[in-house]
Amino acid sequence: MGGISAVVRVYQEAGLLRRYGVRYLATHCDGSRWRKLGAMLRAYAVFAGLLLRGRVGLVHVHLASRASFWRKSGFFLLAMLFRIPAILHLHGGGFAQFYEQCGPLRRRFVRFVFARSAHVVVLSEGWRQWVRSMCGHPRVEAIYNPVLLPPACSWEARSRGGVLSLGRLGRQKGSFDLLQAAARVMPQVAALELRLGGDGEHDAVRAQAAQLGIAEHVRLLGWVSGEGKRRQLAQARLFALPSYFEGMPMSVLEAMAAGLPVLATSVGGIPEAVADGVEGFLVPPGDVDALAARLAQLLEDEALARRMGEAARRKVESTFSSDAVLPRVERLYCEMGFAPL
Repeated sequence: MGGISAVVRVYQEAGLLRRYGVRYLATHCDGSRWRKLGAMLRAYAVFAGLLLRGRVGLVHVHLASRASFWRKSGFFLLAMLFRIPAILHLHGGGFAQFYEQCGPLRRRFVRFVFARSAHVVVLSEGWRQWVRSMCGHPRVEAIYNPVLLPPACSWEARSRGGVLSLGRLGRQKGSFDLLQAAARVMPQVAALELRLGGDGEHDAVRAQAAQLGIAEHVRLLGWVSGEGKRRQLAQARLFALPSYFEGMPMSVLEAMAAGLPVLATSVGGIPEAVADGVEGFLVPPGDVDALAARLAQLLEDEALARRMGEAARRKVESTFSSDAVLPRVERLYCEMGFAPL
């Protein structure tokens, strides 16, 4: 589950891994602590075997903050030991906060890993500037997350009050702000149905929905993927993600690709995907009043919502589709001496 997995799936489905002979090693899995530890150790064992047999020419590590960084930093150390160039591909909108919360020695190690990478890839121009200021690396490139462009969905088939949000339920994704905004809009749009997909704080979300008197208008979908996700995107009227921290969320790009207007916050790389008033609306994180006002506007003005959804799909097609993004990844590989098989 998660954004990195979604990105790698696009790489795989678009043929990038096959074209370049890439071996993908998953270092994480869902389940108990021991299952997760086993997945990490298996990945390191396979990687070490490939290194010892001289089968590695380039390492491309996708990582985020906290456990993701510490779990994967060893791959950089092994690559350095064997003099293999490594690309650090940074995901996750909370990395700057994570870095500031590290002590002096840990911050020094973070800078060491970044500085010794052959290239650093980030998800937006804003993150490129932050990484440059943090470690001074001369080769930091902003490459957007890619999405596959699905067949166009019929607007008439969409639920009038269907509001979809996908991501880990909790404060960071703005789940509780969205519940409060929905409660304020409910008297205006009686058909409103808030569909929340993802893992996270389900019990807390249920409790707040009940406290606000909107429990019957809130559906917790659990983790949705594949055909289930495509069905939800095809049925919703708009997509909402009022996060406090983000990189370049795959859920926003997937919603735009499906032709949905986006209601989100102006954090991370989101403003590079969603221009306020064009592909959707952006509000400050934590501003429930603004969130409720824009939510009501998109639900009540069908022509506006449809126009923004169409603009969102065009934006993805030109800027975030796999056809637009993956050639930049391939150019990076070629610059480092690797051509397609």
